[in-house]
Amino acid sequence: MCSGLKAVVRPLNPSFAISVRNLVEHVLRSGDLSAEFRGSASAIEGIRAHQRIQRQRPAGYEAEVPVQVRVALDDVVLDIGGRIDGIFTNAEPVVIEEIKSTLRPLKEIEAEPNEIHWAQVQCYAYMYARQEGLAEVDIQLTYLQLESERTLTLTRRFEVGALALFFDDLVARYRQWVQWRFDWSRTRDRRLAALPFPYGAYRPGQREMAVAVFRTIRDGGQLISQAATGIGKTMAVLYPALKALGEGLTRKVIFLTARTTGRLAAQTALAELADAGMRLKWLSLTAKDKICFSPDSACSPDECPYAKGFFDRLNPAILAALDHDALERDTIERLAREFQVCPFEFSLELVDWSDCVIADYNYAFDPTVRLKRLFDEGGRHDALLVDEAHNLVDRSRQMFSADLNKQAVLELRGALKQEQPRMYKALGRVNAWLAALRKRCQEAGGSQVDADPPEGLVDRLRAFLKMADRWLRLNQPKAYREGLLQLYFDSSRFIRVAENYSKAYATVAEAKGKDLRVRLFCIDPSDQLIECWRRCRAAVFFSATLTPVDYFQSVLGISPDAGRLNLVSPFPTAHLAVFAATGISTLYRRREISRSAVSLAIADMVLQREGHYLFFFPSYQYLSMIRETFCDSHPEVDVMIQSGDMDEASREAFLARFTDRVERTLVGFAVMGGIFGEGIDLKGERLTGAAIVGVGLPGIDTERELIKAYYDQNGRRGFEYAYQYPGINRVLQAAGRVIRSEMDRGVVLLIDERYAQRRYRTLLPVNWQVQTLADLSRFKTLLNDFWDNST
Repeated sequence: MCSGLKAVVRPLNPSFAISVRNLVEHVLRSGDLSAEFRGSASAIEGIRAHQRIQRQRPAGYEAEVPVQVRVALDDVVLDIGGRIDGIFTNAEPVVIEEIKSTLRPLKEIEAEPNEIHWAQVQCYAYMYARQEGLAEVDIQLTYLQLESERTLTLTRRFEVGALALFFDDLVARYRQWVQWRFDWSRTRDRRLAALPFPYGAYRPGQREMAVAVFRTIRDGGQLISQAATGIGKTMAVLYPALKALGEGLTRKVIFLTARTTGRLAAQTALAELADAGMRLKWLSLTAKDKICFSPDSACSPDECPYAKGFFDRLNPAILAALDHDALERDTIERLAREFQVCPFEFSLELVDWSDCVIADYNYAFDPTVRLKRLFDEGGRHDALLVDEAHNLVDRSRQMFSADLNKQAVLELRGALKQEQPRMYKALGRVNAWLAALRKRCQEAGGSQVDADPPEGLVDRLRAFLKMADRWLRLNQPKAYREGLLQLYFDSSRFIRVAENYSKAYATVAEAKGKDLRVRLFCIDPSDQLIECWRRCRAAVFFSATLTPVDYFQSVLGISPDAGRLNLVSPFPTAHLAVFAATGISTLYRRREISRSAVSLAIADMVLQREGHYLFFFPSYQYLSMIRETFCDSHPEVDVMIQSGDMDEASREAFLARFTDRVERTLVGFAVMGGIFGEGIDLKGERLTGAAIVGVGLPGIDTERELIKAYYDQNGRRGFEYAYQYPGINRVLQAAGRVIRSEMDRGVVLLIDERYAQRRYRTLLPVNWQVQTLADLSRFKTLLNDFWDNST
C-alpha cells in the first residue's frame, strides 16, 4: 500500500450489479453474430420513435420507471436493475410495456418472437409486481417498424408466481458467473494487498508519483504529472492504481495510450507485477483491422465462420479466457480460433470481465467508437490513466472533428448511377453544393473559413443518409457497397459533429484541383473532454512533456482543482550535455542562408565522438536541404533518412541500425513530432546524441491560425497555444531520446537563435545545464571535455 494509507474495510457480503438487459442477454443469447446493418440514422430514428409512442399513451401511463431487486446468493448479493419503458397503471391488470424499434418486417417478428425481448419484459414485470404486491400482470411488447411507422403489439398475461419461477431460473443460470466474480475478487484483492513494489526500491520521484496517484483515485480527483524519462512513469501509475483497485476504491483501471510503445510498456509492467505475485485479469485491446481473421470477408455468418454461431460459443470461450490472467493479443487470438469466435468482438466481451483494460485513446474519447460498456454504462466507478497525455491535444481535436471530400462523393455517385438512381440524385445535390463551395474557395485563393456550420450541406447529407441506410440494411453484395459504406460513415460523423457544433468550431473548406475538403474543425476540445472526465471516478494525466501545465490543463479540460506534480530526471545532470547554438537562425526566410552553419554544427557534434546520432527537423523539406549539404561534406558518415511514407517494416529497419555496439558513426535524419521523435527507447550505445534544429513550431496553416485567433479572442495567448507550446513539447520529446537509463551519457544540441530568448529558455527542464554558444568556436573543445569526463 502507498504511504501507509489505511485499507478500506470491505463488506462481508459484497454486491455485484447488473442490468436486466445484460443479465438476459448473457444467459439467453445464441445464434450468429448479426450481419444486419443498423446505422446511426436508424438509431436516432428509433430513439425519437420510442419517445413519440410514450407521448401518445393515455393518462395513467408512466414512462421510464426504474426498478431494482436485490438477490442474496450465499456469499454474495446480486443487484439487478433496469428501467421500464412504460406502465399502464390504470389498466386491470397493470400492463408493463417494452418498446422496440425495428427494421425487420413486422410479419417476421410476429412469426418468430424474440425470446430475449420477452425475457427482458418478463423480468421487469416480476420486479414491478414484487415491488407493488401484484398477483398478476400483463406484459406488452410494442414494435415500431421504422420505415412504415406501423406498430405491432404483442401481449401476454402472467401470474406473478410464473414470473418468479422464470426470474429465479434466470438468476440461477447466471449464478456461476456471480460466484466466479466473488471468488476472483477475493483472490485478486488478497494478492494485491500483499503485492510488493516489484523493483525492491523506488527510483527518485517514483514513490512520490505513486502516492499522488493513489490519493487521486482514493479521493476521486484528477492529477497532472510531468515526470521526466527515467522516473518509471508506467509502474508509478499502475502499481498504486491496482492497489486502489484491491481496496475497492475503483471498479476498473483503464490505461489509455496513443502509441503501441505505450501499450507494450503497460503490458511489460503488468507482467513484472505478476512475477511479483499479483493476480489480475488484464486485457489489451487490438484494433479490429489488425486482429480480424477474415479481412477479405464481410462480417456476416454467410462469409465468416467466426460470425456463424458466435453467440452459441461465446460463453464457453469467456469461461476459458477466465483461466488466464493476461489477455493480450496472442491469447485472445488462440482462444478465438479454438472456440471459433470473432476475435475482435470476443475481446470487447472480455472488457466486462477484466480488472484492467489497456486501450487506445479512441475507445474512450472518439464518439464513433467509444466503448459504451465502459464510458456510458457505469464507467463513473473507473480510474483512467492517460499515458503520454501531451498527445491528447491533437488527437482530441482530430476525434471531435469531421471531414468530407468532394471526390469521394463524385466517385460513389458514378458507381451508383445505373442501379441506385435515387441515391445518385441525392448525391448529385450534395455534389452541386460542394462544387459551388469549391468555386468560392478558388475565387478566394484556395480556402474559405466560416464560423457557422454548413447547414445546406448537412440537410443534403441527411437525405442521402436516409436512402443509404435503407439500402445498406439489405446487406446485398455489390461492388459499390464498400464505397457506399465508407461515405455513409463519413456523412454520419459529419452530421454528428454538426449537431454538436459550437463556438469552439470552425468550418474550413480547401480546394485542391478538382477536389474539395470540408472540415468541421474542433479548435477547442476542452468542453467535450470535460464530459469524458465526468464519466470516470478519477483521471491521471502523465507524460515527460506537459510544459507548461496551465496550457494542457486548459486545452484538455482538466479541473482547476487537479493536483500537479513535476518530477525532474533521476539521472545525474552531469550525464547529459546540453548546448544551444544561438548564433544560427532557422527561420524559414533564412534557411538557405544558414544551411551551411547548421550542417557544420551537426558535423562538429558527430565527428568528436564515434557513435549513433539522431538529427530532428521541423519539416521534411528542411531535413532534405540539410541532409544534402551534410552528405556532400561528409560522405564517410552512414546516413539513415525518415520518409513520410514509412511502413512498420521500414520503421523497424531504421531503428535496427541503432545497435548497442558502435562500429562506425551512424546518423539518422528525422522530423520532430514524428515516429522517431517520441516513444522509442534507445538505451546505452544505441544513441549517443541528438541535434534539434529549430524550436519545433508547427507549420503555419489555416487550422493553426484559427487556434491562434480563438485563444487570442478568449483572453489567452494565441501564438503560444497554437505554435510555441506544441513546438517546445516536440523539442523536449526529441531530446528525451538521449538519456534513457542511469548508465547513459549523451549530448543534446539545440540549434536556433530563439533559444537565447527567455520565453523559450524558461520552458526547458530546470535540471538542464544549458551551455549557450553564440558561435561554434568553442563547441569542439566543450564536447571533448564532456566526453573525456564521461569515460
